[in-house]
Amino acid sequence: MNKKGQALVEYVLIIALISVVIIGIVNMFGGYLKDSMTKSSCELVGEEYQKGAKAGEGTCVPKSN
Repeated sequence: MNKKGQALVEYVLIIALISVVIIGIVNMFGGYLKDSMTKSSCELVGEEYQKGAKAGEGTCVPKSN
């Protein structure tokens, strides 16, 4: 009878499921992504990357001569 409303609900459910999966992936690998961005920014500003205790905790430190 009202197939358009049913299709809309199905699309919303699919988008919600995809969103939950993407959020889960980012939570699992977020620290590694943050580390790779930090490494790149350290190189841009001429500093050295120092690895942290856990993924995502790395920082830039001035280069020692």
